[in-house]
Amino acid sequence: MNEQTPNDAVRRKVFSPARLGSLNLRNRVIKTATYEGMSPGGVPSDALIRHHRELAAGGVGMTTVAYCAVSPNGRTFEAQMYMRDAILPKLRALTEAVHTEGAAVSIQLGHCGYFSRNTTLPRRCSLGPSFRLNEYGLMSGVPFTRAMTEADIAQVIDEFGTAAAMAVSAGFDALELHLGHGYLLSQFLCPATNRRRDMWGGSLENRMRLPLTVLRRVRERVGAGFPILCKTNLRDGFRGGLELDESVKIAQALEREGVDAIVLSGGFTSRTPFYLFRGARPIKEMIEVEHNPFQKLSLRFFGNRIIREYPFKEMFFLEDARAVRRAVRVPLVLLGGVLSVDNLETAMREGFDFVAMGRALIADPDLINRMQQGEATRSRCISCNKCVAEMDRNGVRCVL
Repeated sequence: MNEQTPNDAVRRKVFSPARLGSLNLRNRVIKTATYEGMSPGGVPSDALIRHHRELAAGGVGMTTVAYCAVSPNGRTFEAQMYMRDAILPKLRALTEAVHTEGAAVSIQLGHCGYFSRNTTLPRRCSLGPSFRLNEYGLMSGVPFTRAMTEADIAQVIDEFGTAAAMAVSAGFDALELHLGHGYLLSQFLCPATNRRRDMWGGSLENRMRLPLTVLRRVRERVGAGFPILCKTNLRDGFRGGLELDESVKIAQALEREGVDAIVLSGGFTSRTPFYLFRGARPIKEMIEVEHNPFQKLSLRFFGNRIIREYPFKEMFFLEDARAVRRAVRVPLVLLGGVLSVDNLETAMREGFDFVAMGRALIADPDLINRMQQGEATRSRCISCNKCVAEMDRNGVRCVL
């Protein structure tokens, strides 16, 4: 009889059923939320349904539908999906398609806050913690951000709750609240973008108030047993932004609130967009797909200056994520440069409960099945990041 090695046990753990709150998953691999670009007019398309069905058929335990805004004003672009009654039939078709393939499905809910390029905003002015120049939408006709009033804050809290209740009615198995990447809740957490002097800004306790209030409202609307994940930043990636010491405290606060899992990420879309991706910058391809002539010109002349390149290495968030793992007992989801069976096993040995994969599964939607069957040990993804540009062409895809 062959003896089982420690690696065999770790590998079995990756591909064995696991619990996420009250939800049973067939394994510990989650397709992380990566913007698909498949919701023209803000409506989920048949292509979006096929995309997530293929990921489910490919073996993931759960797939995540990326960035559904909680209101029209919470969209980064006019073509992004936002939650409303009109799209529920399409969302139900998506959840049913994923369930048919044996996987669970989550939806990421968020609000973009100040960095919007959505020209349908009232007075073409985006919302944020504080008044500021909107560097992300400057060339698109949304140059300024106004500081949110108490009424604005109350409305956003309600919008998150309403969107969450709709997601449950559409058949989703879990929700991911977006507290990272520089979106609105991240903007409140970030000391560089939250300059308020009231109860919503200043100390970390005050800066956490809106994200935690949103979490409580969502919990009220979905019920005690429904799984809620929160995606948070380990670091924003720029001076004055959120750093690891405060990120650990945020994770501890989320644990006290009873969140079911925390997805550990990083980067700030309007300032350090490739901090999350690492690897090559597809400036040429981004210019090709850009529709706004001013943005296209800006990318052509300043792209290499304003979009910093970060060297790629496998499991690039692991070192920072260890600090959070030491500080909390809540289930943690590790992401960032996870490409191989070895990476999955390392995550389990390091004490993480789930592993999230993005580009690796865009390149190989059936990767988990093939890994489990011993037919593959790693993704063919080379971190060229050209899939980032493809999001704005005809929907996300791997150019390989």
